[in-house]
Amino acid sequence: LAEGQWLSAAEAFGLIALFVIGAAAGSLIVLGRGTNRQPWLLLAEASLLAAAALCYSFGLSNVAVAAIVVAMGLENAVFQIRGGAGLGLTYVTGALVKVGQQAAAALTGGARWGWVPNLLLWAAMVMGSLCGALAYYWINLAATWFAAGVALALGAIQAATTHR
Repeated sequence: LAEGQWLSAAEAFGLIALFVIGAAAGSLIVLGRGTNRQPWLLLAEASLLAAAALCYSFGLSNVAVAAIVVAMGLENAVFQIRGGAGLGLTYVTGALVKVGQQAAAALTGGARWGWVPNLLLWAAMVMGSLCGALAYYWINLAATWFAAGVALALGAIQAATTHR
């Protein structure tokens, strides 16, 4: 902004707005009528990611990126519970802070292995980022097909394993 890059600022604001719209839409899906709404959320995410991959294959990269951003906003509601957020949304740093806090608790008589789940969550995020980066390097935004498939598979597993 200091250099007058208003178009870049507007584009960044647009991406942030799309992310927030996705987060709101995800919450509306999860908080909708009925129980076990996560499979519907994952289906919506998979659909957006598939649409992004399809748009990319037709040369519509900007539309693809917009769909991906909405999908990533939507994804934040996966762990949401009725009445508010479930899992902390500052995943990367939040998970590491929890590792440190729970390690300190373990050293002072708390749960001996209580820090492990947050460390595994952080490691999974790092591995997901690495796999995503490699896939992007390999096939660019067409890598979104993998993400769409994973979201669809997770939604199917969630739907099949949830007690009704």
